[in-house]
Amino acid sequence: MRVLFTGADGYIGALLGPYLLEHGEDAVGLDTGFYRQGWLFPMRGARPAVITKDIREITAQDLEGFDAVAHLAELSNDPLGQQDPGLTHEINHLGSVRLAQLARQAGAKRFVYMSSCSVYGVAEPGQIMDETSKVNPQTAYAECKAKVEADLVAMAGPDFTPCFLRNATAYGASPRQRFDIVLNDLCGLAWTTKEIKLLSDGTPWRPLVHALDMCQAVHLSLIAPAPVISGQIFNVGSNDQNYRVIDIAQIVAETFEGCDLQVASKGADNRSYRVNFDKITALLPDFAPKWTAKLGAKQMREMFERIQMTPEMFRADPYTRLKMLTAHRRAGLLDDKLFWTFG
Repeated sequence: MRVLFTGADGYIGALLGPYLLEHGEDAVGLDTGFYRQGWLFPMRGARPAVITKDIREITAQDLEGFDAVAHLAELSNDPLGQQDPGLTHEINHLGSVRLAQLARQAGAKRFVYMSSCSVYGVAEPGQIMDETSKVNPQTAYAECKAKVEADLVAMAGPDFTPCFLRNATAYGASPRQRFDIVLNDLCGLAWTTKEIKLLSDGTPWRPLVHALDMCQAVHLSLIAPAPVISGQIFNVGSNDQNYRVIDIAQIVAETFEGCDLQVASKGADNRSYRVNFDKITALLPDFAPKWTAKLGAKQMREMFERIQMTPEMFRADPYTRLKMLTAHRRAGLLDDKLFWTFG
């Protein structure tokens, strides 16, 4: 299968490309290069070719010859999306729908969209969200995910098979590391400061999924029979990886010995949801998450030890999405619409 995957230079994309190649797919990446300066550690194995282009400038001609598109490239995460909600909708919602339309026009038969469990937002106490639950997005980032799902499901038909992966919160080591997601951030703090200071009481629920388990879900969605996945939404994760934030912090504190854990009063972020993951294992029975938060924290510690990570590396712009884009803008390399201005 010839697959174009967007966001190739991102946190997940840096792992997905080699994963697809190792599993026999003809994978080609695409990325605009916002975070290309960040390369935390080298990695073995083949890497795919990468096209440098903004998804807003893609043409149908760019997509010719591809059997499928796996779409990861959006403005990610909530703090970044909230900086300019209008631009977030322009890129994440309208840009993603346009990409799917062009992919279908160019002859691609399958479109795997990386959505997010953040669409659930705030659940009722005791409620466990599944794919039939009402979405309740709290941020521009999550709103766009829900809108793309709604627009693309209407495109499903004999000639085009979209499916939607609502990923739990990612964690784990990647060459294009991110330290602005919960477990990775706590691991970085534990390593560089010997302290974890939660900005809330830690009671909100978050489901977690390792980046490599996300890659597994993408690949299985690409190769599954079309009738199984067409128009389907899958929560991506596992039932035993619903954690309270305080649980994640305690796992990290235990992994990084000598780390002091401090808990604050209730914070401003009201997002809290537990998620059911039965559907993906029922319809894609080969999906078997291999990672837990404990294993992920151990992996992060081993990686820090090998590269001798410093506080300066942990705080470096490329590993926090908002900081990197702010630095590019400050340097005049990006305009207000996040198009490159130089070269």
